[in-house]
This record gives sequence, structure tokens and C-alpha cells, in this order.
Amino acid sequence: MAPKNLSFKIILGSSSMARREILADMGYEFTVMGADIDEKSIRKDNAEELVIALAEAKADAIMSRLKTTDQLEENTHSTLLITADTVAVYEGIIREKPSSKEEARQFIKSYSGGQATVVGSVVVTNLKKGIRKGAWERSEVYFHDIPDEIIDSLIEEGIILNVAGGLMLEHPLTLPFVDTLIGTADSVMGLPRSLTEKLIEEAL
Repeated sequence: MAPKNLSFKIILGSSSMARREILADMGYEFTVMGADIDEKSIRKDNAEELVIALAEAKADAIMSRLKTTDQLEENTHSTLLITADTVAVYEGIIREKPSSKEEARQFIKSYSGGQATVVGSVVVTNLKKGIRKGAWERSEVYFHDIPDEIIDSLIEEGIILNVAGGLMLEHPLTLPFVDTLIGTADSVMGLPRSLTEKLIEEAL
């Protein structure tokens, strides 16, 4: 199957495995660059503003890196840079990646039998035309009670320490305890498909 983006290139500005898998699954070919920004230096009072600001900061960081390596060569094709950010919101408090195993445990325990909101942004920058389009999406996840031994296993494995709010919907250990999802799984995983498609079209 030929990639969907024969007429333009995509750089995914994220080291997230889930985002890579979603974008590849959408039929696109792309290269990957991490942004390496200090996320803690960017603060906003509401989650929607924060995820947009973080995705834009990631895009800016990658663009300045591309400029210094002169990778923005004039070519006939547009290059789209896709950046994204996700946070969890619990009882009005914004949660980013857990800072420790203890905090991760506290996060997951609080979701047990409860609910969390996930807010995710996508920003698409057309490097050739200088057009940038961004938007956010929110989903709500309701959980059954999560047994302590499941929480222990998740924390031992360590992967959820790299996930916003320690909330990993698609993990085989947590999936059976998800009661209801209002929104889309790909949005919770970090890259909402339909929103990404829409922004790609707008940026082109």
C-alpha cells in the first residue's frame, strides 16, 4: 500500500511509541524527531491552553534545530511538522508524567472506581508555507475498581512513568478495568486521528 503523503513529507515531533503507531496506522510515512523541551517551564492555568502551548513549543524547538542543520532545504514538496501534547485532569488538577513511582501509584489509585479527563493537542506546521494549525480534544475515561496487584504490576513495569497522569488506556493490564470511554482511544493515547487528518488538510 502506497503511503498517503506522496506529495508532502511528515516529521513527527514526538518520541512517543503510541503516536508513532497511530500515525503509521493512518497510512503516513514520516521521520521522527524528539523535541527535548523543558515542559515544566511552560505553565498555563487550563489544560487546553497548556497542551497547545506545549505542542507549539515542541514545534518551535524542532524548527530551530532544523534551521541550524539546514534541513529546511527548498524542495518542491511541503514538509509538515506534527507535534502533540497530552495531559490528564483529575478533579480539576492538571497531571503530567508522574515524577516518581509513588506519585504514579497515587495517580492510578485515584482513578480506581473514578474518572479522569484527558486533554490532547495536535499542532501541524507547514514548514514551507509557514502555516500553523492547532486544536485540542478532550476525552473522559471512567474506571472500575483497579486491584492493588494490578497497580503494583503497572508501576514495577515502569512504562506508565512516561505517560501523562500515569494513565495508559491501551495497556493490557488497565484495559479490563476501563468502564466507559467518552471520546476516542487514539485521543487518550496521544494522537487523535480525525483531528490530525483535519489539521494536515488545513496546513496544506
